[in-house]
Amino acid sequence: MSASHSGTGGLRIREAVRAVVLDPEDRVLLVRFEFPNVGTRWALPGGGLEPGESDHEALRRELAEEAGLTEFEIGPHVWSRLHVIPFLDGRYDGQRERVYVVRTAAFDPQPALTWEQLESEYVFGLQWWHADDLHDQLPIAPAALAFHLRALLLDGPPKQPVDVGV
Repeated sequence: MSASHSGTGGLRIREAVRAVVLDPEDRVLLVRFEFPNVGTRWALPGGGLEPGESDHEALRRELAEEAGLTEFEIGPHVWSRLHVIPFLDGRYDGQRERVYVVRTAAFDPQPALTWEQLESEYVFGLQWWHADDLHDQLPIAPAALAFHLRALLLDGPPKQPVDVGV
């Protein structure tokens, strides 16, 4: 789960991709991060681009590493997000994410990486969620994930990617 970066006003911004992984019941797969400075955050699976890697290549690699998902089609780019926050390792000042829809059969996540490898990147679990179970008190990123997920499920993909904020 490495990355490249490009500057934004002098900031070191990591380019990244994430997926709204949806099963036939419209459950979304979320990753549980445990950060030493902020605690638990549930977020969409994905991560940084390797040098020379396309969004789709990175997404295929990340979903295999984090969830063991290898058989899927990548749908449209639906959301974008820029989160300016210093990385714990000091390499980046934030992350620019492009979020794609991925429809898949229901499956039990079996990461290709070991849990030791995942935990070194602050990943401590994966879980399927119904949109109605996502609420404001849940530590999710982006904070408006539940709102945007419901809109996506109700209205389908937007014509242009939506900025979902931090």
